[in-house]
Amino acid sequence: MPHQPRKRFGQNFLHDTGVIAAIVEAIHPLPGERMVEIGPGLGALSRPLLAAIEQLDAIEIDRDLAAVLRDELAPRLRVHCGDVLEFDFSTLGTDLRIVGNLPYNISTPLLFHLAAYANNIRDIHVMLQKEIVQRMTAAPGDSNFSRLSVMAQYRFSAEQLIEVPPSAFRPAPKVDSAVVRLLPLLPLPYPARDEALFARVVAAAFSQRRKTLRNSLAGFLTAAEFADIEIAPTARAQELSVRQFVAIADRVALRGLSAPRTNPSR
Repeated sequence: MPHQPRKRFGQNFLHDTGVIAAIVEAIHPLPGERMVEIGPGLGALSRPLLAAIEQLDAIEIDRDLAAVLRDELAPRLRVHCGDVLEFDFSTLGTDLRIVGNLPYNISTPLLFHLAAYANNIRDIHVMLQKEIVQRMTAAPGDSNFSRLSVMAQYRFSAEQLIEVPPSAFRPAPKVDSAVVRLLPLLPLPYPARDEALFARVVAAAFSQRRKTLRNSLAGFLTAAEFADIEIAPTARAQELSVRQFVAIADRVALRGLSAPRTNPSR
């Protein structure tokens, strides 16, 4: 019996052979490389990847799909059945190449999870909702520039590669998709003194996008401290670069302020 896509897992199975070929070409898998596929589903990417490499690790939350993939493609495909948001990528070694068609319902937290393993990763090629990719790749001043833009670009360079229409999936999602390439920035060009504090500063700044930094970051820095780091308190979050956000967080860290926690926003 054909597998019925499960909404709770955000399953939309890629079936367009032209799109699959374009993705594999962009990844350019080579023998000897350590590749990890997130959400292999029905194996649409797994099979062409295994045509180029000796072994593939795959993380699949759906037990039924995991069993089918093991029966067909083991031992060259090693299936890790479980929640990718809880998966420890360091157990697979270093120089990892991450690929996959990510479930859109967990794409943002998954990207933050992958960022924690940037030192273990060579590159990432993943399919996401096009809107998410636009936010990840947006430059300061762009209407798409957001908290996700800053946090992604802190650790990765990001490039949109391929746009994918809903018709390429079964069932067809209600949104357009895109493939993005992420390359870890090693070493980090602008390392924050306290990365947890940096994340809180960014979240606070974007929690009130329409407000100036003077208002959204009230309690973090005074007007004089903004002047010290040459950032106008009248600016808005979407106008600042990653370097400037790091400068704000570092200035707060130097003062030893225990920054207030905020609810993350877009």
